Amino acid sequence: MPRAARPARRAALALSVSAVLLAASACTGQSSSGADDDTSKETTITFWHAWSAPGEVKAVKTLVAGFEKAHPNIHVNVVGNMTDDKINQALRGGGSKAPDVISSFTTNNVGKFCSSGALVDLNPFFEKAGIDPGTTFPKAMNEYTQYAGDRCTAPLLGDAYGLYYNKTAFRKAGITSPPRTWSEFLADARKLTVRQGDGYKQLGFMPDYHGWETTTEHYFAQFSPAYFDSAGRSNLAEDPAFKAGFTLQKKLVDGLGGFQRLEKYRATLGDEWGDKHPFHTGQVAMQLDGEWRLGMATAAKPGFEIGVAPLPVPDGQEDQYGKGYITGTITGIAATSHRQNAAWEFVRYITTDTDAVVNFSNGIHNVPSTLAALRSPKLTYDPRFKTFLDIAANPASTTTPASVNGGVYLATIQNFGFDYESGRAKDLDKGLAATARQIDTDIAQAKQ
Repeated sequence: MPRAARPARRAALALSVSAVLLAASACTGQSSSGADDDTSKETTITFWHAWSAPGEVKAVKTLVAGFEKAHPNIHVNVVGNMTDDKINQALRGGGSKAPDVISSFTTNNVGKFCSSGALVDLNPFFEKAGIDPGTTFPKAMNEYTQYAGDRCTAPLLGDAYGLYYNKTAFRKAGITSPPRTWSEFLADARKLTVRQGDGYKQLGFMPDYHGWETTTEHYFAQFSPAYFDSAGRSNLAEDPAFKAGFTLQKKLVDGLGGFQRLEKYRATLGDEWGDKHPFHTGQVAMQLDGEWRLGMATAAKPGFEIGVAPLPVPDGQEDQYGKGYITGTITGIAATSHRQNAAWEFVRYITTDTDAVVNFSNGIHNVPSTLAALRSPKLTYDPRFKTFLDIAANPASTTTPASVNGGVYLATIQNFGFDYESGRAKDLDKGLAATARQIDTDIAQAKQ
């Protein structure tokens, strides 16, 4: 969907860290009533969500109307434009106006939601309903909605990351197809780069971590890293995927003009969420981004043809081409809710009913979050959008695992990335080891 309601991922990461630290100040216990409400009786549940754009709000209303038609005795009070901070406060406080069901754009909060008991474990509900999450949801979405065996959330549409490219610029540079490996990508980015003075008339790709969606987790997904070992300790210094990912990004930075030149150019470029995004204007010829960018770029009416493809994979791993990074919106049931059975009927409908998921996807323009919905002939989309459907369904696609302190470990990795790309950190192995130790220390403190 157009991200009018969702900030850039770096801003979302900062928000998630703030939210989980806020949530850590109090422990939310399970509701004493448990799931003993009678769903055959007239009842009303409250659903909090974060969408705010008119088209998104309309899609939510349509989704809720479909549920109420299928469950005429369960009514849904909908409250929109709710931030994670407000959601966390309500989950701790409870009360008659608190939500029974919440949705959040921040998958980084799943570990805190689950470990604190703020949201109930949905596993018993899925089991009772005879629904197997492992065969219902795409692999990555199934993974990011649980922590330490506690499935306290379920996926409610998803985001898939791929490569946007300027087909017109490609043809002018003599490039006939999108790159499939990172070496091809760097070669193409160089061909597409047109220098102008000490800057650029056109840059093949903006590789900086301060750029648009070029975060460490989005790069690293193409290397399929294991963020933690079996004991829950950071794997940053042990898994060669991380060293390969950092090396690749630094090679892109150095190969496209160097950090200082790129940063100077980046400062002249437009906002990520406006029509003057540098990919829209042709100032950047390739862009790492999510599925929502297609609608935004098309609406900006660029003077070139837009192409969409999966991101490249490491050389020698061409059989993995087609995978990508997956995240998305999550939903769950408040532990303080006295209407958990009714809340489950709503969660079950919006997350597993194929037609409901398909219709919501069509309205929001996010990736469907069930395998059946991904295959549904009722999906309506630009043909180029199929790239993201395929990435979401690809079992090799990855996500970032939940942690007890939310996205803190990702921020720690990203901060080292800033130091390494700029040249402030010169010893990659030493930096990875130090960063891993910091991650382990932070997690240990969060568990105290």
